[in-house]
Amino acid sequence: VVPPNDPGSNYGQAWQTFLGVAPVPAGHIHRIPGELPPDWAALAYCGTLALLAGPAEKWPRFDLVLLGLGNDGHTASLFPGQQLPEPLNRPASAVTGDYDGRPAHRVTLTPFILNEARQLLFLATGREKAAAVAATLEGEADPLNWPAQRLHPRQGDVHWYVAEGADEKLRASQAQK
Repeated sequence: VVPPNDPGSNYGQAWQTFLGVAPVPAGHIHRIPGELPPDWAALAYCGTLALLAGPAEKWPRFDLVLLGLGNDGHTASLFPGQQLPEPLNRPASAVTGDYDGRPAHRVTLTPFILNEARQLLFLATGREKAAAVAATLEGEADPLNWPAQRLHPRQGDVHWYVAEGADEKLRASQAQK
């Protein structure tokens, strides 16, 4: 967890790349407060989400969630080998995972809320992600080690945009079929 102006902030990168120039009302962007300790940030974000829910809902339903895929197959700070964050019915949770051989303390949206989204959009680019993309999309079901396999919106769609070599192993496996 880092503040939005830290180079490692996903929110900061999204702001610089597209959120800061997109015609999206500021009130429609709700960032996780990464400058807080992880447990506090997760609770604060759960509070924000509760305020955004409709009168008959406990939590809001996201129209679109943009997700990446790490070289190791992690997504949304759900790391390979990591059990689902507790409690299972919370939309955000503090997690610790292994990222590039070091502990990473993060806040993640949980499968509980992600699977309620109308649209999940995965972006994966670069050859270094080819094995993770192929295993996630075409490999054996193994959601513990390929966390994106946990994400199947109940009443929504999943879209994958794969480019710049991340599709190399997909093409190879498609040719074999």
